[in-house]
Amino acid sequence: MTSPNLTSRREFVQLAGLAAGAVTLGHGAVVCGADVPASERKPDAVLARLMEGNRRFVNGQSTRAGRKPEDFARDAKGQAPLAAIVACADSRVAPELIFDQDVGELFVVRVAGNIFSGAGPIVKGSIEFAVAELGCRLIMVLGHSQCGAVAAAIKHIDDEDALPGSIGSLVSAIRPAVVAAKGLPGDRLNNTIKANVQKCVERLNRLDPIVSEFVETGQVKVVGGTYELSTGQVEIFG
Repeated sequence: MTSPNLTSRREFVQLAGLAAGAVTLGHGAVVCGADVPASERKPDAVLARLMEGNRRFVNGQSTRAGRKPEDFARDAKGQAPLAAIVACADSRVAPELIFDQDVGELFVVRVAGNIFSGAGPIVKGSIEFAVAELGCRLIMVLGHSQCGAVAAAIKHIDDEDALPGSIGSLVSAIRPAVVAAKGLPGDRLNNTIKANVQKCVERLNRLDPIVSEFVETGQVKVVGGTYELSTGQVEIFG
């Protein structure tokens, strides 16, 4: 027997959309990102905004200067981020800088190897929260060149050695990408990095019950990208 306290998947998504609107409006307060028109919050418009920011970053024309604590007063009232980014925990990867966006405009989930599959309910729940509660309509999985987590996964899978702690679980999460990229022409590490991003995108598109619903109705788009450390440029695919 179904509990009357449980809502259906569709009802939950609808309620979550209302919650996202409440966060955006925040009792009349103007929060960072909330002043962006609805037409510019659609997935393709947000992606174009990020790529324009990346072009500024690559050309040394970033517009986001350093900020003092008092400059965050508006952000303290709430948030209405434009996109959710699943990025690597690598110290050289900072999405706000790469895309030249203000604090409050990106909801960033960072984990070694920018993995999604096998990352557990906390990472999945963070992405669902960005979509259902905060109103993000673009999700990007962002890999990067010379990713140490992917390189380590390739090495340890080839060596078939035992790994301490939870490192083995991290390697196992990247294993499908290592297998998919094996034997492809070109650089093995680069191929595996891209395959890892692609597999994360595929799984995010199927993430029930929240993300998949938004994707199926065209409200959310999931894309993959790779960040080249030597140039600062982001390549989008998928």
